[in-house]
Amino acid sequence: MSEEGKDQPAGADAEDKAVKDRWWVELGDKDERGRRTSPVAPAQPPVGQRFYRAAKGFEQEAARARLTDLNQKLLIDANPDLGQWGYVNLAERPFADKEAERIRNTVDLPDYARGAFIDSGRTARLLVTGTPIGERILELALTREPSFDCWIQGEWVKEELFKDRKRALRAFRDYIVRYLSPEGIAEWESDRARA
Repeated sequence: MSEEGKDQPAGADAEDKAVKDRWWVELGDKDERGRRTSPVAPAQPPVGQRFYRAAKGFEQEAARARLTDLNQKLLIDANPDLGQWGYVNLAERPFADKEAERIRNTVDLPDYARGAFIDSGRTARLLVTGTPIGERILELALTREPSFDCWIQGEWVKEELFKDRKRALRAFRDYIVRYLSPEGIAEWESDRARA
């Protein structure tokens, strides 16, 4: 037996090995402040750091402004009259005509609203506004998981996700009344003044 092992009880060597295998036991070098030092640098940066580099320079406000500007441009291009739907085709292969007609009939526009059916082929978006065009924009994206967004004077004020188109279209009709009817606008302005 070596000189080092004379003072240790029998089985201490096995116990030391077991301690080294326990994840909660701190092993390794520490710097002068007691922080662990790692002799090997990680091969790849953490996931969050990679995302940060991908999003570096992204300006959320500018992106939001471009989206509302695009929606307003699409509404102007569709040129709908009050109570009517306009149409803008953005796809080579258009959305199914029967389904598009059924959707427009489901969301029968009141005389204070005008809408644009934005045809993106497999998906569609409904943009609805009042007068003046673009002051209040309601958007319903009819994707696999439909979503609703509302902008008032360029400010994003509401978002909602839906499980299916049927629920989304039913809610969209209610949102048109809530955000575009004269009563809905008056209530919005009153609530805003109190806040």
